[in-house]
Amino acid sequence: MVEEFSQEEKAILSQFCTNTDSDVFALINLPEVVKGALFSRYSRSSKSLRRLLLDEFILNPESGFEAIAGKASFGESQLVAIKKAEEFYDRVLIGYGDDSVAELGGAHLAAERVSNLLTKQIEDSRIGISPLEKSTRYVFFDQKEGGSYNYLKEKRLMESEFASQYVEVCDLLFDTYSSLIPPLLKIEEEKNPPSGDVSERAYKASIRAKVCDILRGILPASTLTNVGLFGNGRAFEYMLVKLYSSPLSEAQEFARKAHAELSKVIPSFVKRANDKYGKEMQHYIASCRQEVQKAAFSALGAQLPQPALPEVVLVDYDKDALDKVIAAILFPHTHFDMKQLLQKVAQMGKEEKQKIISAYVGIRANRRQKPGRAFEIPYYTFSITGNFGIYRDLHRHRILTQERQLLSTKHGFDMPKEIIEAGLEDKVQAAVEAADQLYELLSKEMPYEAQYVVPLGCRMRWYIRMNLREAYHFCELRSMRQGHPDYRKVAQEIHKLILSVHPDLAAGMKFVDHQDYALERLEAEKKIDKKLQQLGQK
Repeated sequence: MVEEFSQEEKAILSQFCTNTDSDVFALINLPEVVKGALFSRYSRSSKSLRRLLLDEFILNPESGFEAIAGKASFGESQLVAIKKAEEFYDRVLIGYGDDSVAELGGAHLAAERVSNLLTKQIEDSRIGISPLEKSTRYVFFDQKEGGSYNYLKEKRLMESEFASQYVEVCDLLFDTYSSLIPPLLKIEEEKNPPSGDVSERAYKASIRAKVCDILRGILPASTLTNVGLFGNGRAFEYMLVKLYSSPLSEAQEFARKAHAELSKVIPSFVKRANDKYGKEMQHYIASCRQEVQKAAFSALGAQLPQPALPEVVLVDYDKDALDKVIAAILFPHTHFDMKQLLQKVAQMGKEEKQKIISAYVGIRANRRQKPGRAFEIPYYTFSITGNFGIYRDLHRHRILTQERQLLSTKHGFDMPKEIIEAGLEDKVQAAVEAADQLYELLSKEMPYEAQYVVPLGCRMRWYIRMNLREAYHFCELRSMRQGHPDYRKVAQEIHKLILSVHPDLAAGMKFVDHQDYALERLEAEKKIDKKLQQLGQK
């Protein structure tokens, strides 16, 4: 039965709980560190959470709870309250010694005017942090502030002999990008005239997205953007440690700023990022990176550009995947151990195996209906050669492993066919070649900072390792019509390669779209129109 509270207790609890009479409720109006401390105590108490909140927090005179949460308003007083909450948190959690406690509270962090290069380092934290980044697909980056385009004038670069050349090349890339917006808008409107069933809003948005897609590859990696992050304390702490240990001054400066702000809202969760233990971890990460660099040079020598391979290469996969998946499917429905099941599956005929796979996949009505965890058994490793714009979009997938090489101009530039058809190729090529020449000079002395001048359309190399279940999600989502044509090709190719080696397992990927479209965003914008119309009718 649900615990009963007096009317006075209910009046108090209703300020901090969404209800007082159900087994399921949410916490409200509490600092994150208090929530973390409360849940931590919850794990070692026989009391209900609401009773614990009352007895050990709200009504406990030693907790100082009224100053922490009861009377605090937003602004400076709230920050003072959080500081008191940190002291309270430390007292409550003496003896816990469990890093997972820091996963019980979180924060929203806004990072503005950071480079596209830094956003990838920030977003490398796959678990515990959810990022949302300003899109190069829907926003033009042609605006100036104070007479200057929005790109990072990185400290080390601006103190080097290459400072004026760096500014000149970045300005050239932005000038080229900006000058091509008007003619390409006109060309795309002429190629794709509006039809009667499309609103002006949807049509203009689709044309705009198309032109953004065509031009984004010209922007350098130094282009400033905004990213919003929500994460738990433990994930933020590790993110800060990695950024502190980065060879890029921008990353280190961002770590200091982010640490200062997170310390105002979740101080207890991030305090170790730069203390004695945090500095030891930073040194460990940096020293390992340096030693591996030396080992790579010793083993491989000077690295020259390698011949272009297919954009997507299947490097490795589990050749016994079918039997392993079927055994995993059957496992919850039997009392055999896995080894016995594998032996029994090996004796089955092809038709029986296909029947089991079909039953497990079922009749999928849409891409969100995905097979279960048995499809997490087989793994696939793909080597990708594609432009940085593709990587930026695919990098956000969390349930897989991705590792990239440094950005460079060594593998060429993906010139959009629309630019070639419009006769604008020479103008773009001149800007890209200027970036290439400067990159070659910079990379000899500053390989990490040299990345800032690399246009997003330059090819890079990375690998992806994912299981079959993630491949269903990845291929079906990233091949959707409204996706960028460049990354749609990668998703389509990954699907083809999995289908070629495991046709029975990939047969259920019904929602991979292999078609090409003129205005990729149009159908999505028409759906937005319908939703807007429905909202207007309410």
